Amino acid sequence: MTISVLIADDQAMVRQGFAALLGSQPDIRVIGDAADGADAVGKVEALRPDVVFMDVRMPEMDGLEAARRILGSGIDPAPRIIMLTTFDLDDYVYEALRIGCSGFLLKDAPAEELFRAVRVAVTGEALLAPTVTRRLIEDVVTRGRRPRREPAELTSLTPRERETVEQIATGRSNAEIAGVLFISEETVKTHVRRVLQKLRLRDRAQVVVYAYENGVV
Repeated sequence: MTISVLIADDQAMVRQGFAALLGSQPDIRVIGDAADGADAVGKVEALRPDVVFMDVRMPEMDGLEAARRILGSGIDPAPRIIMLTTFDLDDYVYEALRIGCSGFLLKDAPAEELFRAVRVAVTGEALLAPTVTRRLIEDVVTRGRRPRREPAELTSLTPRERETVEQIATGRSNAEIAGVLFISEETVKTHVRRVLQKLRLRDRAQVVVYAYENGVV
């Protein structure tokens, strides 16, 4: 399967550099780019990419607002949006995950990490570095988001599914979760799929946010 990608960044050198790197991979095809958020929204609607690399800060419309409009537009299937940032503690990262973005990538990340980000995004695996996971914890503690009562949907999870949520919240991959819980990777995938269905979440990034906001970890 060829994965189609759109790159949205106000710096031409970044767009060209990413396109050149991604274009070197046989399973990845860059189908367009955008220089600002408004352009990105229009290009996504017209081109329907599988994955969008979205710069956080752009003119006309920032990446966060562009991502919110894309994910709220009803496009089916919705693209996986990976936010591009210069710093791993960017103020927008947390909100981007909350609205449904699939993760983030530093602009100076190595080429192999860029390729992995595309492939991981389309499978729904985690795209969160430990620094971002720690940021989520700090943000929840600071804002006092933990509820007094668990949401009703949490009670629908089996003990094993809840353990899976706890492991996802630490940023572990399916293979790592399988090792920790002493189960097969296929069983982990089944648990993840059921967790997403029961909690009505889009992907693992939202599971992480949900877990911290609702006191699972």
